[in-house]
Order: sequence, then C-alpha cells, then structure tokens
Amino acid sequence: MSAAASEPAMAAGSAPTVVDLPVRERLWRSLRSAGPIFLVLAALIVAIYAKQPHYNFVSMLKSGAPLAILAAGQLFVIVSGEVDLSVGSLITVTVSLAASIIKGDPGLMLATMGILVLLGLGVGLINGVVTTRLGVPSFVTTLGMLLILVGAIGYITGGSPIGNLTDNFRVFGRESFNGVPIIGQLPFSVVILAVVAGLTWWLMHRTNYGRQLFAVGGNARAAELAGVNVAVVRTIAFVLSALAAVLAGILLGGFAGVSAQVGKGFEFQAITAVVIGGGVLGGGRGSVATAIAGALTLQALFVLLNVLGQPQPIRDTVQGLIVIGAVAYASYRLRRSR
Repeated sequence: MSAAASEPAMAAGSAPTVVDLPVRERLWRSLRSAGPIFLVLAALIVAIYAKQPHYNFVSMLKSGAPLAILAAGQLFVIVSGEVDLSVGSLITVTVSLAASIIKGDPGLMLATMGILVLLGLGVGLINGVVTTRLGVPSFVTTLGMLLILVGAIGYITGGSPIGNLTDNFRVFGRESFNGVPIIGQLPFSVVILAVVAGLTWWLMHRTNYGRQLFAVGGNARAAELAGVNVAVVRTIAFVLSALAAVLAGILLGGFAGVSAQVGKGFEFQAITAVVIGGGVLGGGRGSVATAIAGALTLQALFVLLNVLGQPQPIRDTVQGLIVIGAVAYASYRLRRSR
C-alpha cells in the first residue's frame, strides 16, 4: 500500500497506539514518561549522603545489582502482558541447589553453573508453556511454580541449606577489580549488571523480538493477526526472567552466602522496580534503563531507611505503598493517554 493510500486509512481510524510507533519513538516515550525515576534516585542519593557523608555508593551498586538484573528479566514478562511470581523462590533454589551440589569442591563449579542454567531454562519453559498453551493465568502459574520450588528445595535440603559455596563460585558476587581510577574498586557484580543491561536493552529495543514483545503486550489479538507467534514471544519472556533469577541467585550466593531465605520477597521487589520505572502492569510499555533505575531507586530507599535506623517492617510497608502508588499513577496516566 502506498503512503498516500495509508494516510486516509489512518485518518479514518483511531490515533496510533504505542506499538504502532517506531522503536525510537516508543523508547523516547518510555524514557520521557518514566524520567522522574532518575530524579527520585538522585534525591535519595543526596539524602543518604547528607545523613552519612562517607557512605560508599559503590557498595550500594554491588548489593543492588541482583535486584536490577532481576528487574530487567521481569520487565520482559510484564511488557508481554504477564507477571512472574516465581523468581524469588528460584533465587533461593539456585543458591541452595548450588551449595548442595558443589559441597566445597572447586572442580564442580562449572558443572554446577551448567545445572543452574538448565534449571532456569526449565522453569521458564514450564511457566511459559502452562501460561500460553494451557491458558492458565500467569499469576496462578507462577504462584504455583513458587510453591513447587519452595517445596522441592525444602524436601531436598530438609528445611535448611546443606553444603557450602566455593570461592571460585562466590567470586562473581563478592570480588572486585582493584586499582580502578576514582572509585578504587569495581565489583564484578556491577560489571555483570552493565553487560546484562546492555544485552537486554539491545534485545528489547533494537531487535524484531523486542518489537513483537511490545506488540503482544499492547494488543495480543492484533499481534496474532499480524503474524506474531504470541505463545513463543511470551514463553521466551518467561525464560529470560528465569535466567535473570538464576544469575541474581549466583550473585547473591557470592555476596551473602547460603541461606534458606535469600530470595524471599525479591519477586515483589522486581515487580515494584519495573512499575516505578514506568512499566505498566498489563503490558505494552516499559524500558530496560528505567526498570534498572527503579531497582536502584528501591535499593537506595532501603539504604536510606537503614541509615535512618528504620526496622524491616517499615521497609515492607513503604514498599507496599510504593507499589500501590506507582500502579495507581500508571493507570491514571494510561487512561489520560487514551
């Protein structure tokens, strides 16, 4: 169809939706609408500095890297119009299973990593297939997977983690490059986060898969009629989310060691990070850059609450208020844009 023929059709129809726009325009709209998250992050950093001038912000990036990676993976699922509640329990399984396999033997590190990757692929595929092929809502599917993983690791470990992680496994989460100009040390986890951020940004905003993902999240039926395999697109999103959870678990295992509670609450933190970063529950909108900024903003908020001496229940309450406020604001903004 010629350009001249397409203009009347557009004029006769409704205004173009977000998924009808070019990739650059979609990205610009996402960044523009979620830009305030960077201002909030800057304000929190200033508040931390004002309260504790000698705080090491590199350590904040180091401890926030797992959540940022998890948020980047969760973003793919949310943009597709689904949600993944299984990632927190998958983190716990990753750490516990790694410790029970490796049992202090450095020679088993690579084999353990391979098993963990297969675990992530398997969990993601099951979540995706059950949701897309069997028609089970993703909330129910991933909640069920959460319970399955918690039960499985409880059965395997007897209720408490067994074994221990070797230094060559923990190096990714706790070691750093030394002698870096200005900052002195650059944690491996921050470098890994930068690589993940670059790869996920490219995949979501520069590839055909990314365009299909936004199309599916914006209007799955229209995307299907346009020739997009909706089931495959969403299943890949679940796989990416699960692999991100495995990587986050590896980093947390190196950073915090073996714990039966290591992944507790991370599923909600990841969703919160995506939402306050401009992602819309229901699909079709989101940006990798702002999702990661949302995760770092949450981490900065937790640091500030710790600096102020606030207990864990206050942190949970604040996080809940943030989720409600962010979703309400996103819904209001979406209604106005329509």
